[in-house]
Amino acid sequence: MSLHVPVTDTHARARTARRALLALATALALTSAGAQPQPALPTVKLTAGVHLITAEVARDDASRTRGLMFRTSLPPNGGMLFVFDQKTNHCMWMRNTLIPLAVAFIADDGVIVNVEEMQPRDETTRHCAREPVRYALEMTQGWFAQRGLKAGTKIGGIPR
Repeated sequence: MSLHVPVTDTHARARTARRALLALATALALTSAGAQPQPALPTVKLTAGVHLITAEVARDDASRTRGLMFRTSLPPNGGMLFVFDQKTNHCMWMRNTLIPLAVAFIADDGVIVNVEEMQPRDETTRHCAREPVRYALEMTQGWFAQRGLKAGTKIGGIPR
């Protein structure tokens, strides 16, 4: 013998509402756990002609992978210097990056190899160095162009 308890519209609506709230809470927890910018990293002072740059230094895999994700702004003349272990044709992307950026790929002697402009939240376009480099400097989009800084320009203060 089985006992049949009729499900009323009220019970069904309550169950649906609980499921929706649980799904929303789970989504918020997952999103907020990964949607935080990384804490400020150590900085280095760089120069580009007469321009002074304060760059956070991303030296390890975790900080390089996180980069400027989820940041909503950069300070004036502020950016991030990526220091790689190996000299190769490194590429950058804009996954979870909310602000438009430009990246300068920099040779060991501090000379810019090439500059690429990047769009926010673009997970498909890869912006790559045109020759093997160990450094990349991200600044707000247009920063290099507005100051006439391009391939061949020397960036001073690159840590060795």
